[in-house]
Amino acid sequence: MAEPSANLDTTKVEDTDRHASKMAKKKAARDKIMASKSGEKGLIIVHTGAGKGKSSSGFGMVLRCIAHGMPCAVVQFIKGAWDTGERRLLEGNFSDLCQFHAMGEGFTWETQDKERDIAAARAGWEKAKDLIRNPEIQFVLLDEINIALRYDYLDINEVLTFLIDEKPPLTHVVLTGRNAKEALIEAADLVTEMTLVKHPFRSGIKGQRGVEF
Repeated sequence: MAEPSANLDTTKVEDTDRHASKMAKKKAARDKIMASKSGEKGLIIVHTGAGKGKSSSGFGMVLRCIAHGMPCAVVQFIKGAWDTGERRLLEGNFSDLCQFHAMGEGFTWETQDKERDIAAARAGWEKAKDLIRNPEIQFVLLDEINIALRYDYLDINEVLTFLIDEKPPLTHVVLTGRNAKEALIEAADLVTEMTLVKHPFRSGIKGQRGVEF
């Protein structure tokens, strides 16, 4: 009769072999898929949804571009009046690689002036077009532009026509904000919806440094 320890060792070896075989098959399948993906293009990327993290994800991509030495730019459409950690970091340390343009004047309920909001959105969009057209800039973050589109401060058809017809082939553009227009979602290459599960604001906690700004 085999010793219990011998049976355990045999079972462990069999489990290890099965796992190795399974992972080898998975790697072969994955390598086959990756071998078929050889194209490159500048992507239209949308971060939307009610959950937190849309702008944060966009700024994470900006930092990734900076790490690769890729010139990039940020245009903020709503939170331009905020003193944010992202703005401090980029302007204070990476202004040679990342332009930062704070064009917004605050949320619509703060300005309480529709014409002023429309003018700020238009100015932001004009700046955005200049940056996207620039062949040296490879990545442009349009932070909270979806809010301007939602309220029709900007014409969605104009924005889409420009992105499709005039965006350089290898330039990436990220558009963030809740309630992305369906036409934008359809035109985009990559869309992520942030889902709200729980937020401290509902428990009476205000926005805090390092988390919200």
